Order: sequence, then C-alpha cells, then structure tokens
Amino acid sequence: MTHDSTAVQLARSSSNATASGGWWRDAVIYQVYVRSFADSDGDGIGDLRGVRSRLPHLARLGVDAVWLTPFYVSPQADGGYDVADYRAVDPLFGDLSDADELVRAAHALGLRVIVDVVPNHTSEQHPWFRAALAGDPGARARYHFRPGRGARGELPPNDWESIFGGPAWTRVPDGDWYLHLFAPEQPDLDWDHPEVAAEFASVLRFWLDLGIDGFRVDVAHGMVKAPGLPDIGRGAQATLIGIEPLPFFDQDGVHEIHRSWRRLLDSYAGGRIGVAEAWAPTSERLALYVRPDELHQAFNFRFLNCPWDPAAMRTVIDESLAATTAVGAPTTWVLSNHDVVRHVTRYGGGARGLARARAAALLMLALPGSAYVYQGEELGLPEVVDLPDEVRRDPAFARTAGQDGLRDGCRVPLPWSGAEAPYGFGPAGSWLPQPAGWGDLSVAAQTGDPHSTLELYRAALELRRAMPGLGAPEAGTGRGAGAATPAEVEPEESYPCGMRWQSAPEGVLLFTRPGFACTLNTRSVPVELPAPGRPVLSSAPVETDGRTVRLPPDSCTWWSW
Repeated sequence: MTHDSTAVQLARSSSNATASGGWWRDAVIYQVYVRSFADSDGDGIGDLRGVRSRLPHLARLGVDAVWLTPFYVSPQADGGYDVADYRAVDPLFGDLSDADELVRAAHALGLRVIVDVVPNHTSEQHPWFRAALAGDPGARARYHFRPGRGARGELPPNDWESIFGGPAWTRVPDGDWYLHLFAPEQPDLDWDHPEVAAEFASVLRFWLDLGIDGFRVDVAHGMVKAPGLPDIGRGAQATLIGIEPLPFFDQDGVHEIHRSWRRLLDSYAGGRIGVAEAWAPTSERLALYVRPDELHQAFNFRFLNCPWDPAAMRTVIDESLAATTAVGAPTTWVLSNHDVVRHVTRYGGGARGLARARAAALLMLALPGSAYVYQGEELGLPEVVDLPDEVRRDPAFARTAGQDGLRDGCRVPLPWSGAEAPYGFGPAGSWLPQPAGWGDLSVAAQTGDPHSTLELYRAALELRRAMPGLGAPEAGTGRGAGAATPAEVEPEESYPCGMRWQSAPEGVLLFTRPGFACTLNTRSVPVELPAPGRPVLSSAPVETDGRTVRLPPDSCTWWSW
C-alpha cells in the first residue's frame, strides 16, 4: 500500500481543548508578517485590508487564530517594532477602522486575533522620548538615561552590547547616554517607573475593548534590568541569549509585570490571552512565564533551534513537556518566524530541506500543546538567500557583532497566484523582490494537488481537530478502547498528557497518544519496522502490508487504530 498526503475526510470539530478550560491550550496560531502578507493598495507593502482579504485562506487552512505583527504608527526603523503611537494604525497599513473591520471579519470566520505589543522599548519618535531628548527630567525618568564613564563621561555606562551589534548605549548632546538593547531608534523603557506600567495597562485595555483576543508580548523577558546595570565582562553577548544568565534579560522582576497583565486579561470575557516571546537559559526558567497567574503561552525556541537529530529532538520535547507540565501550562511548538531562517533552508534546502520541513511540520502538529505556523511555511517556502544588499531593510545588516542581519530573507512577500512576480501579492510590485519560479509555490498552484505542502498542512490540521487524541495536553487522556497503545509495542516512557515514547529503530522517533501514533524517520535511507497502526497521513509515500512498514527517508507518518 502507498499512502501520501491525501486529505482524510473527517468532520470538522471544535478544538480539543475547548472543554478543558482554554482554547489556547491546543490552538494552531498563524503568524502574519503584515507588510509581507497581502497588499491592497499597490504600494508594494502589505496592509490590514490585504490581510482581511486573505482571511478565507487561513480559515480554509484550519488554523484557530491569527497573530499580527505590529501595525502601529512607527518610523519603521525595525519593521514596526519601534512604536511611536500604540493606539493608532500607521497609514502605511491603513487606519483604525481597518483594524476594527479585520477583527470583525476574522471573528465571523471563527478566527481569533492576537496582536503584538512592544513594551521593552519605544520608538525614538515616541512623544515621551522626544520630550526626554529635549531635556525633560520627568520624561527621561521613563527611560534608562545614565552618565557615562571615563574622565569626561565619554565611555558608555556599562559594557552591554546591542542585540543588533555595537554598543547598547547612545550619547545625547548634553553628555548623558540612553540604553537601547536593539537599535538606537528603540530606546528601552524603565519599568521601575510607575507611569510606564500605567500607560501599558491603558494600551492593553484600548485593544481589548476593540475586540482583540490577546497579545504576543515582544521581548517579554527584557523589561526589567538587574539593579545597578552591572557589566557582563565579555563580548559577543547576543550569542549568549537563551543560553546563559544575562543582567538585561530574564530578570525575576518581569514576572510581577506579567501577573498584573494576567489579572487585566482575566477581567475580560472570551478567553483573552498573553503569549510571551521569552528567551530563557533553561526550560524550567521559561516555564516561569506560564505559571497559572502569569501568561498563557511562551514560545519554545529550543524546539525551533533543534537540529535534525532524533536524540536532540527527543531531549527538547521531553524537557519542554516536563517543564510546562510542572506548572500546568501547555507547551508551544514553532519551527519558523520572522526573525529566523526558514526551516526548509535550515534543514538543508532543496528537496532534502523540503522533505525534512514537511516531516517536522507533522511532528510539531502531533505533539501535545499549541503550534505556531509562520506565513508561507504551509507553502514550503525556502529562505531567500540572494537578496541584493541595496534592498535589505534589517537594521542589523549595517551593524556588526550582533545578529547576522539577514532576517529579510524570511520576510519576502508571499506568492498567492500567477506565474510572475508579484504573484498576486498586490496590484504592483513588492517591497522585497520575490524569486523567479515562486509561481509553482503559490497558494493557487498548490491548491488541489494532493502531494503539495499546502494540502499536507490542510489535511494535518483537519485531522488534528478530528482525532480526539491530538491537540491539548489533556486531549484524549481518558481510559477506554481508544486509549490503549498497540498491543505489540511496549512503551519506554509516558507522560500525564497521554503521550508515550515507544521503542524504535535507530534514527526513528515513535510516540503514541490515545488512538494515535507518530513515526519520524530522520535517516537518509528507508527504515522498516512493525506497523504501529493504519496510516492516515504521511509527508512522503509510505509502503505497508498492514504488518510491517517501510518508512521513507526524512519523513513523518501519522497512524490510527
């Protein structure tokens, strides 16, 4: 028998987690990088009306929510993560009525809407910072202004480096220095000042009143700095993020901020949520952000950064599940986002990279918890690695010693239809050039092709909703006829979430959940093993006689019984 990524016709059902107390616990959330999703007015830049026009694609894909990157008023020094007005839409993307209509349209399609909030820093054009530069002491107190070191204050106050490269301090004409962990156009706020907390509580209420369903908290680990702003004593500090403790990230004081936000979110009906973009050195530290009185989810970057290696994958999965289970929270899984190289390319590029990316997607969607899909990964888009220097917009590109400055390659606008650029992205052109040949990867080209990556994602999300053993950590954990593992397979290790690791040949991961099994072959050659059930979905053709199965190289298969 050969089984490929053919959709299984099962009735669409509600999220498995709905009955267990939180839609987010097994939600699949789709990230929209607004300027690269869809352009409605022909300026080459995606906008809110463009997003609204393409919401039916997301509904058909089968996701539960959409997360929008910043669309607020901004000079766009860092793609909108430098906010000048948190309560207004930048004219580049539309206006407040467009945001309101987008939320209403999404809700009508059964999609929830999550928006970015950027609390660690503002834009240099924010009224507070403009007043601070003008010498207003009250305004300066809302940021980290410090005198310099050296005989004349000519040296920065400490040795901290910007994530984007270079020093994390910029000197102003009167001699003081201000802190910016990112670009100089993004001055860090001082969260010890009570006006900062009060302002952001007001901002959150503004958008909650508009009807949004939650916030993705940018740099959720960064708002509080260690007392005294101590030196680190070494360079290349950006390489230490999420690996070693740092005095500017993951300080214990951030948790009281998140507790206050949780109380605010809980005061609204409808299951409003907070999602932490938090880098922490261990899974246990990351789990602190999702304790019962803090945020609802935190991105699991360890899974994103995991190499194509079964032992490493299992370790990350085990440690992630253990840490979040200890605090009663769901684990999140993510493979790509707007800040990293797309995983098709990370996994080797070309046919091998695509095969591994398809397999990794099925692995991710089979794990207990919530999953995030970055726009275009459902199309199997690779990283664009050959953008000319003159079109790059990443602020890190012109700086040194920080990130590599190549984030533009994962932000190239999406192909929707047609054989030539801009492939239906908009009426004319795109802010970053799209590669020749992307017409074959477009939504239109892949729709209806049972072997396409798009149809694989659609089938996987349909099955994820329909099979009671998938989704939330609690899904399908009740005992009964469907809860047993195959009789011929002895579990190696099990979890309260109903997931059990099973013994498997070298290079293969095999786990079961109630009525369900998942196999991942990470090897470059086929592997034979006893069939763990009936194949229902596979990233590559699977051959089985019902007793044994021959798993293709770099593939993942879902099984039921």
